[in-house]
This record gives sequence, C-alpha cells and structure tokens, in this order.
Amino acid sequence: MELFANDLSIHGQFHDLRAFRDALARLMTMRAAASRFDREVHCHRQFLTVEPIPGVSLQQILGQLAESERRAAVGWLTRGGPFWDDVRRHGPDDWLEYRREVVTDTAVGEAAFRVLHNNACGLVSVSPSNWEFSPVDVIWRRAAEGLRDRVTSLGNWWDVAALEDDLRTAEPQIASWASLREVAIRRFEGLTFADDCFAPTAGLPFAPGAVERILVLLEILDRLVRAFDSNGRRTAEGHDIFRTYFTGGSALFSDSSETEKSDFRDKLTFRHPDQPHRFLFCPWHGKVRHLALRMHYTWSGSAGAPVYVVYVGPKITKR
Repeated sequence: MELFANDLSIHGQFHDLRAFRDALARLMTMRAAASRFDREVHCHRQFLTVEPIPGVSLQQILGQLAESERRAAVGWLTRGGPFWDDVRRHGPDDWLEYRREVVTDTAVGEAAFRVLHNNACGLVSVSPSNWEFSPVDVIWRRAAEGLRDRVTSLGNWWDVAALEDDLRTAEPQIASWASLREVAIRRFEGLTFADDCFAPTAGLPFAPGAVERILVLLEILDRLVRAFDSNGRRTAEGHDIFRTYFTGGSALFSDSSETEKSDFRDKLTFRHPDQPHRFLFCPWHGKVRHLALRMHYTWSGSAGAPVYVVYVGPKITKR
C-alpha cells in the first residue's frame, strides 16, 4: 500500500506555532512508523506552500523551528520525497471530486486515481484537521468523456497506532526484482509477459523508485489495451492515454530511432512468448530514468491484440 501526505489536511487551522509544531511532530511520527513497515509517505513538491497558519506557509514555519525539529521535515519535503508528482498518474483534466469539491492536483485525487487503477493507496493526514475520518470517498467524473463516473474509497490515518495496526495486515511491499515479476503478472492481466522478461534485472541493485516507475508503465499499458468499445474502437479514455503518455518530447513511451533500429536490430528482437519458433521486433519501449532501465513490448494497437512485455532491464541501445 502506498501512502500519501494529505495536503488538504493543512487548511489554515492553526493559530500559533506551538500548535502546528505538535501536529508536525505527529505527522513525522507517522512517517517514521510507515518506514518501519518499508513504506514511504509520498508528498507533493509544492507541499511547502500550504498554509498551516493563515498567511504563513509551511516553508516559513519550518524556518522558525529548532534545528532538530526542522532537519527531518526539510529532508523529506525538499530532497528525499518520494514526490508523487514525479510519477503522477492522473492528469490536470481528470475531474476528481470529494463531497462536490474538486480534488484534482491533490494527494487525495492522486491516491484515488491509483486505487481506481488497482493500486492500494491511502492517506496520512495532519491532526487536528477537517480530515479526521475514514474512508474518504472520491468520484472520478467522466460524463464529459461520454463515460460512466467511477467511485472509490481511500483509507485515511491521522493516528500512529491505527496506522501501525493496519500496516501490519497490509500486503507486503515489493522488496526484490523477483517479487516485482510476481506482482506484475498477478496485477496486470491484460498483458502477456515473456517468461524471462525480468531476467535482465538480475544483478542490478534493487531500487524501489525504479520498481514504482515500472509499475506505472505496466499500468498504463494495461489500461490502454482495455480501452476499446464493443465495436473495437478506441475509447475516449484510450485516446487520452495515448496522447498523454505516447506523444511529445517527454512521453513515457516512445519508439526507437531509425538509427537505433538499424544498429541494434538483433538486440531489439525477442523470442515470441507464445510461439518460441517466432521472433518479435520490439523497438517501442517505456522509460525508467533511475538505473537507465527500459521496458520493451510489442502490440499492434488493435482491439483484442495481446500486448507482449518481452524485456525489462538496462537500456539496450547504449553506445
């Protein structure tokens, strides 16, 4: 289960530094508890701009704390993260709503969007606040796209004992490349994985950040392969996925260049997962910045056609 620091739970409810200092200490204690269960608490890069005291930002308040209080919070919110907006799943045009309030661009919206796409997520909230309740029900409004609205519920924690109790029974975090393979096969049923597609990760240092990005890529592919209507036409959601993640200079997925296709043709050719006597040329890939990893796959783009994930490992086209 991924945890997200609920930025909406800081809403100017504190009237002096002492009150917020105690609340910040509770939040940091929950983060430490999550860490003991191998969980990170994701935050937004703009978290420092929220105003615990009306007219006073979190960044300004941190500057007034003692060094011992400030160090861990600053390290988390400015350098360490992890920052969910670096691997953001929902877009600025996704209409996510809680009690008729739009929560797009917030941790609540991001966590809800991930849950709607089969990722276990929850919120960690500041206390006291207006967010001392659980679950949090979020609606993904889709009428403008000609699609049905979807609703999900998020767990929300503001007490360290309750968080620890629930983390004890939560599904374990992925802790190895081998367990990544098991989770991927179980979670993304719309994809077909070659038996040896994760073999190139053997010997690499295990990197939770890279694992998270690989899961993002797999989720996007899994959503795309399902985004067809009963007549075999790509849905509005499918067009949005393709436009967002497969086009533009910073796209998560891209084709190899013509030079790379020529120079690395043999390395970009893989044995067919279902027909061992056949081979597949797979220049299309998803990109993982950390460790310079790539995920190669093949797909015709047609409804019902399988997506074969054939390689997850170091970049093949290095010179």
